[in-house]
Amino acid sequence: MIYLDYNATTPIDPRVVDAMIPYLREIHGNAYSPHIAGRAVRAAVVRARGQVAAMLGAEPDEIVFTSGGTEANNHVLKGVAHAFRDRSNRTIITSVVEHPAIHEPCRFLADAGVKIVKVPVDGQGLVDSDEVRRAITPDTILISIMHANNEVGTIQPIREIAAIAREAGVLMHTDAAQSIGKIPVDVEALGVDLLSAAGHKFYAPQGVGALYIREGVDIEPLIHGAGHEKGRRAGTEAVPAIVGLGMAAEIVCEQMRSDANRRICELRDLLHRYLSDAMGKRITLNGHPTKRLPNTLNVSFSGQIGLYLLEAMEDLCFSVGAACHSDADEPSAVLSAMGVPREVAMGAVRFSLGRPTTEEEINGATKRVLKALGVNR
Repeated sequence: MIYLDYNATTPIDPRVVDAMIPYLREIHGNAYSPHIAGRAVRAAVVRARGQVAAMLGAEPDEIVFTSGGTEANNHVLKGVAHAFRDRSNRTIITSVVEHPAIHEPCRFLADAGVKIVKVPVDGQGLVDSDEVRRAITPDTILISIMHANNEVGTIQPIREIAAIAREAGVLMHTDAAQSIGKIPVDVEALGVDLLSAAGHKFYAPQGVGALYIREGVDIEPLIHGAGHEKGRRAGTEAVPAIVGLGMAAEIVCEQMRSDANRRICELRDLLHRYLSDAMGKRITLNGHPTKRLPNTLNVSFSGQIGLYLLEAMEDLCFSVGAACHSDADEPSAVLSAMGVPREVAMGAVRFSLGRPTTEEEINGATKRVLKALGVNR
């Protein structure tokens, strides 16, 4: 098997597993228990919080552990809406290419009377910051734009949009699930008030994530109960997963100081070149050619249906878009929002590379794809 679907999920890094094992086998306790077992576990949670904060350029007290990016996004959208519940009119600005973890909470809030404004993107998937500026009204309470798109990899101008939000006195959130570990993600540099992270996108376990809440920002908790996470997220912490998240964050910091992502980018471009040399004009790049994640390649094959191509190759793992989308009869909503013609969008596939990806795998993937398409290399 060749795995080229790292945007869907990543394997757990062996170093993360090693960090977790003591808290699965030996060390146990409730982090809020005052006895020695509780104190040992609490120390692990505190350490992990610091590791995640360091990865994001935040303060430890600004980090809230969650079950993943979806929970973090729901917490932001619903929590901000509730915080401004006394306003007769509330508006949230987002984009047409967000993940369902943003679109669906927005739909829920729209049913509850919150106005949702979705700004468009251009043909390469980019949001125009001026479109955001024009969409702001006195009723705007939040702007939520993803840092990088999960399907085509286009990186949004979050710093510029956040500056506009701050000038208008509006809270700014970004879903950074796809960008963490691939490009620099620093909350101060971006200027955001809230940021969502999903552990399983950067080699931590599935089912754990984090929400950055800038000091001074007060939003309603999504989950109510006891006073965990300083009252911001009730529920006994999943300590082994949190420890794993912390170690994964520490590794991300190491990776960003190395040239690992440059190597991944070179392998991505190698795959694109191999396919383009064989396909010529029968292949189309989707997304921005330069302002995109270094690991992501979304291309359309002329005259093909992406899902059928995926189903024809059981030993090659890639995607036809987001992992939660699998309808062969409809093109990707992201590509449609970008204005990609239906016949082109239907033939789209996404290859996403990761740390373990090798040149041998790129060669093998190229051969398998071209064979399935009936093309000689």
